[in-house]
Amino acid sequence: MNLGETLRLLSPELLLLFTGLVVLVVDLVWSEEEKKTIWMPTLALIGLGLALAATILLWGTPPTTVVAMMAVDPFALFFKIIAIGTVMLVILAAIPYLQGRTPYRAEFYALLVFAGLAIALASSGTTLISIYLAMEFLSITSYVLAGYLRDDMKSSEAGIKYFLYGAVTSAVMLYGMSLLYGATGTIELAEIGRMIAAGGPGMNDLTVTAIVLMLAGFAFKIVLAPFHQWAPDTYEGAPTPITAFLSVGSKAAGFAILMRVLLTALPAFRWDIGWMAFLMALSIISMALGNLIALRQTNIKRMLAYSSIAQAGYIIIGFITLVSNVEGAFLGMNGTLFYLFAYLFTNLAVFSGVIAFESLTGSSEIADFRGLVRRSPVIAGVMLVGLLSLAGIPGTGGFLGKFFVFGSAIQFNTAQTLTLALVGVITSVIAAFYYLNIVRYMFFEPAEDDATALSVTTPVKIGLAVTTLGIVVIGIYPQPFIDMATQSIQMLGMAF
Repeated sequence: MNLGETLRLLSPELLLLFTGLVVLVVDLVWSEEEKKTIWMPTLALIGLGLALAATILLWGTPPTTVVAMMAVDPFALFFKIIAIGTVMLVILAAIPYLQGRTPYRAEFYALLVFAGLAIALASSGTTLISIYLAMEFLSITSYVLAGYLRDDMKSSEAGIKYFLYGAVTSAVMLYGMSLLYGATGTIELAEIGRMIAAGGPGMNDLTVTAIVLMLAGFAFKIVLAPFHQWAPDTYEGAPTPITAFLSVGSKAAGFAILMRVLLTALPAFRWDIGWMAFLMALSIISMALGNLIALRQTNIKRMLAYSSIAQAGYIIIGFITLVSNVEGAFLGMNGTLFYLFAYLFTNLAVFSGVIAFESLTGSSEIADFRGLVRRSPVIAGVMLVGLLSLAGIPGTGGFLGKFFVFGSAIQFNTAQTLTLALVGVITSVIAAFYYLNIVRYMFFEPAEDDATALSVTTPVKIGLAVTTLGIVVIGIYPQPFIDMATQSIQMLGMAF
């Protein structure tokens, strides 16, 4: 492969790296603070837009490996689109939020771009080392961003808790990877899969132990219970744009790594006491625990943290029930990818509304959303669409995401997968209660007597419009997105 082709295949990552560096350098050499407030996020968005265009242009490229450790295939490109789209929408929401909270805004945007780069690298990794390094790159940037507001005690607490939990789970995951390397003698995922399929003395016990330890690290990023303990406090204390990023971007990275590692390196350990059984247990625990505890929350960021735990439980169902029949509609894993894509717009719609409200009022308590429809019909309307999608109401992207993952579980037709579908449906009904409770506050409770109208800035309006449009388009005309998700899994599906 010549240099030009290598650079073309790596163009999304190179553009993201260049964008982050440009934002940092321009911030250092430019002294006009007022103009920097406008141009720093603008530069970041331009670079992200170019990276997104480069990613889309690579769609249809035959699957290949670059620099011996990065895959360029539809699966990786799918997650790069999610990563870049998430960072762009988070930056739009963060522009008014950061004003008055910190003077160090350029570094914030640069770190967000680098976090997007980390997700892109993680989704492409084909070796244990490249995956671990990408995951740590994402973790370090996320720790800094979670504790970014240095004068805010809650933000500092969020960063420290996230770091402590992340350091432990990272060490556990690395130990699992070292066991896998010790059992096979290679760090290449495809080669590990071949070595395990060939078998050997003591291979099974060592591999099962490695799976359990690695799942701890993957589940931490995905926010699957019982590896969720960091999420409520971190989500509440972190700057709200970072909470939004963690709920979508970091989760997508965890799913990308989980699926590539398990399907490429460990397909032989899916059945019996393998990763399918472990993930089923984590899914059921996450759906039940997340939704039940969310019922009691009074802070919307904590409520969305527990909602995120439950949503991870729903999303993983599709992966658990994947099948290799490429002619079918319910392939399981295409449902997971479709759900993730719909979740990008759904969760960011709600968080964009929360960020706009908090920027103007300083509050994220659910009770303070009373009468929001009269104070800001735009924020209330967008949050309504997002909450209905999270609840799985027909006509939204969230409904179709649940339809595909539950349909896959029912189609799989075993006692375990039918139980998954049943728990998913029951907990979805429970979830509707606390989602619609916020709608009740916004539309049917009177606002305080001294409450004033809330005006939304242009960047926030753009973010609100894009997320709402995404939810509606995916809900009404899902076929292009279903096709994209199905194409993204074909190479990984060859493992079966």
